[in-house]
Amino acid sequence: MKKIMIMFASLLAFGANAEGEVTKEVFISPGFVSLNVVHQDETVTLQRNQDRDNKISDFYLKTTRGKIQPIHPFAPHLVDTIGELEMINYIKQRSEGDDSILVIDTRTPNWPVITGAIPTAVNIPYTKFKNKAKALEIMEDQLDVQVDDIFDFSYAKTLVMYCNGIWCGQTPTAVAALLKYGYPASKIKYYRGGMNAWKSLGLTTVNL
Repeated sequence: MKKIMIMFASLLAFGANAEGEVTKEVFISPGFVSLNVVHQDETVTLQRNQDRDNKISDFYLKTTRGKIQPIHPFAPHLVDTIGELEMINYIKQRSEGDDSILVIDTRTPNWPVITGAIPTAVNIPYTKFKNKAKALEIMEDQLDVQVDDIFDFSYAKTLVMYCNGIWCGQTPTAVAALLKYGYPASKIKYYRGGMNAWKSLGLTTVNL
C-alpha cells in the first residue's frame, strides 16, 4: 500500500505539454499547482509559468534599482510583512467574494502597463495617499472608512499592498501615510517582494 501511495503521489507531480509529452508540473507549494480567481469579472488561472525554461523578464534583471526596504519598515506600528503564499491566500479570499479585503497595486499607473499586475489588484498610486484630501476620499469611497470629525475604522478593509519589490519605496510611502491618518496597522499587509519577486517565481500577471 505504501508503494502504491508513493507512486500515486509521484504521478500527481507530472502533467503533459501541448505535444502530449509527460512533464513535471511547476508547483506553487506541495500539491498546489493552480487556482482560478476572478479579476475584473473574468476568470484567471493563477499559477507559476509551467515552462521550465522560462526566465524572469529583462525588466527586472538590473540589480541597481532603488534602495532596499527593511523587512518591517513601519515599526513601532505592527504592519505584517507577507510573502507569496500569504498573498495568494488573500487573493483567493478576495476572489471568493470577501469584500473586506482589497489588494492594492500602489505604483504609479505606468508601472502596471510595463510589468503587469497581481490578479484581483486595483491600482491606487501611492501619490494619492500622500495627498490628504485625495486619501480621505479614497478611504471613504473605497476602503469603507467613515470620514467625519472622528474617523471610524470599524469596517475598514484589510489592505494587501505591493509595489515593485524590496528596492521600491512606493508601498512604504503609501502605508506610512495611511498610518499617519490613523488607519489600523492590523488591517495593512505589506507584500515586500512585490512584482520583482512575483515575476521571478513565474506567477500569473494581469492587466489593470
